[in-house]
Amino acid sequence: MLHGNTIRLLAGNSHPELAQAVADRLNVTLTPCTVKKFSNGEINVKISESIRDEDVFIIQSGSSDVNDNLMELLILASACKGASARRVTAVIPCYPYARMDKKDKSRAPITAKLVANMLTVAGCDHVITMDLHASQIQGFFDIPVDNLYSEPLMISYIKQNIEGWRNGIVVSPDAGGAKRVTAIADKLGLDFALIHKKRGVRGGEAPEQMELLVGDVRDKVAILVDDMIDTGRTLSLAVRTLHENGAKAIYALISHGLLSEVNMNMIETLPLARLIVTNSIPQSRHDCSKLVQIDTSPTIAESIRRTHNGESISLLFGDWPQTMGHMNGLYNGY
Repeated sequence: MLHGNTIRLLAGNSHPELAQAVADRLNVTLTPCTVKKFSNGEINVKISESIRDEDVFIIQSGSSDVNDNLMELLILASACKGASARRVTAVIPCYPYARMDKKDKSRAPITAKLVANMLTVAGCDHVITMDLHASQIQGFFDIPVDNLYSEPLMISYIKQNIEGWRNGIVVSPDAGGAKRVTAIADKLGLDFALIHKKRGVRGGEAPEQMELLVGDVRDKVAILVDDMIDTGRTLSLAVRTLHENGAKAIYALISHGLLSEVNMNMIETLPLARLIVTNSIPQSRHDCSKLVQIDTSPTIAESIRRTHNGESISLLFGDWPQTMGHMNGLYNGY
C-alpha cells in the first residue's frame, strides 16, 4: 500500500496503455490531464485536479514522435512544478536521444546531455528510466537517476519460453553489447558469442557483412540480445550470419523496439523464431506473428512505489521480477 503524501500519476500521449497498466498495478487512478496541440502545433497542458504538495510521477516514453513527446514531458513537469507539487519524477521507459551520448565526430552534439539539462530546468527532481543506451548518461544529471534493467525479465522469459535454452548461446550483434550479453550468459550458465560488423575492401561502397568473432553457434539455440532495434538492418545481418553458421534456432531479445523503419514482412521472412521486445514503446501499429512483448509495468510500478515510500530499489536489479511471477504479463500487442 502507498502511504505518506498522495502519489499522483500523470501521462502524456506517448504510451497511455503502459501508464494505465502501471496505475492498475499501484491501484491508483491516473490524474486527469489533457495534453493537446493548438492549431499552430504548440502543446497545451491542463491538469484537472490539484497536485499541491503531492508526489507526482509523469510517465512518458521517447517513442515515435520523439520531439512532441519530449516537449509534452517538459511542459507537464513545468506545469506540475508551477502547481506546487512536492516532488516531480519523470518516468521515461525509453530515454530520448540516448544514442547521442558522445562526440563521435567533429562538431557532433551530445544531445542526451541537452535533454538532461532540459528535464532539470523544467522542474524534474528525479528521473526513472530503463536500459539506457549508455549508463554514463546518468552522469549528465545533477538530480537522482534510477536506471532500471529489463535483464531479469529477459532471463525469466528465456527460462520459461525458449525451448532448449540450456543448449543455447547468448549472442551480441556488436562489441558494444558484450558486457550486457556476458552478464546474461553468466546468470544462465551459458557461453556467449560476439558478432563483428565489417565492410569489404571498397569501404563505403561495399555492402555490410558480419562475421562471428567469438563463440560457436552450430547446433545451438542462439539468443541474440541488444538494447535497441530501429531500422532492423543489424538484426537482419546478425540473424542471417547465425543461420549461416549453423544455429538450430534463433531468438532476438531487444530492450527497446523502436522499429521505426523496420519492414515487418522482412521480419516474417527471416530465419528468426521470435522477436521479443519490452513494452517501453507501444507496438500496436506493428502486425507481426513473431513479435512478442515483455510487460515492464510491474518493474516500473514497483520502482514508483519504492521511490514514493523512501525504500531502496536495489531489489529490482536482482531476481525480484522472476520471484514475483511477472511473466504473466507477456503478450502480443495490447
